[in-house]
Amino acid sequence: MISTRQLHYFVEIADSGSFSAASERLFIAQSALSRQVKELEGALGTLLFERTARQPRLTAAGTAFLPRARAMLAELDKASTAAREIGRGQRGLMRLSHSSTVPLSGSLLATIKAYLGEHPGVSLDIAQQSSEAQLQDIHEQRLDVGLLRLPVLRQRDGIVLRPLLTEALKLAVAAEHRLAGRERVSLTQLRDEPFISIPHRQRGGLSYLSAELCMTAGFFPKAAQVVSRKTTQLQLIQAGFGVALLPVSMAALAPEGVRLIELEENCQSTVALAYRKDDSPLISEFCNAFPRLA
Repeated sequence: MISTRQLHYFVEIADSGSFSAASERLFIAQSALSRQVKELEGALGTLLFERTARQPRLTAAGTAFLPRARAMLAELDKASTAAREIGRGQRGLMRLSHSSTVPLSGSLLATIKAYLGEHPGVSLDIAQQSSEAQLQDIHEQRLDVGLLRLPVLRQRDGIVLRPLLTEALKLAVAAEHRLAGRERVSLTQLRDEPFISIPHRQRGGLSYLSAELCMTAGFFPKAAQVVSRKTTQLQLIQAGFGVALLPVSMAALAPEGVRLIELEENCQSTVALAYRKDDSPLISEFCNAFPRLA
């Protein structure tokens, strides 16, 4: 069976022009070098060198085999490099998903861009899912990393939820809404307002947090005629269907017909990073690139 050592020795002899010069460059005995070449010729069933008194010359078979031997060694080197980079988390494909209320902007986008700039061998496949769906897919290994809003209703074994950042919530209303001219409003003023984002019994995230904040203020949010948990809620607000509590990071996504108003209460929302515990070096390296919440 042909070995990579034999290929390497064969190419070295052809490049250096003699067995003695090759043995010096390879730091092995000339007899051992000759034995390896004979074994290679035996495996191929043909001579690769014409042994002469002055210096070996490639046979026709050797001349034909040389470029192929170089190509095989080069491919092996590429494969070895790729394996090492993947093993060290420097190359590969990652699947990332984010909640509709976690826009890839600001520090999140800057972190991803910086990481990919430093790891040209890594590529990212990005999708959008609810927080609970992300946890399910990470658990079942259909997804590698999730960016979601707390709280989640079901914590799954083997999945890390690492808080990344907190941001203030604001009231989003249509430009024609009765509260649109206010600088600040209180949650208690929203008792009779229809909310276009209502918590689902099987989902956590921002809508669940909004309901908790409203209940702390003494009421449960009233559902609008049309509700949504996606970024389409901004269009629903603009059309006047209702209001919602949204993080400040969504302000850049808001159309002109939506006004964001400060809340008198200190309402905060937390974005978390989700990934499998003890995952591959590729995933660990990527997750470690995100700053930890102070």
